[in-house]
Amino acid sequence: MARYQILYWKDIPSLVEASDGAESVKLQLSERFQMLIDAVAMRLGLAGTDAYLDQWEHGDEQDRPGPAREVARAIVEDLEARFAEFRDRGLGPAG
Repeated sequence: MARYQILYWKDIPSLVEASDGAESVKLQLSERFQMLIDAVAMRLGLAGTDAYLDQWEHGDEQDRPGPAREVARAIVEDLEARFAEFRDRGLGPAG
């Protein structure tokens, strides 16, 4: 059993952290998530400000069966598959 947590900027995921007692793993989502975060920050006028930094927060810790590395990879895969959902929420639907 592993415990995992997702780091978000506003509602956009950026990093998955998981641990199982034997191992702790941090996996960054793909660069397109950071590009989305930057685009939304610029749109909101938060880029390069303390307000930008204030938007970072961890989601709730959750448990999931499996070793930490497998759990983190599975969560990253799920979030990557949902990129369009996060993009549309942050910037509006792609035309």
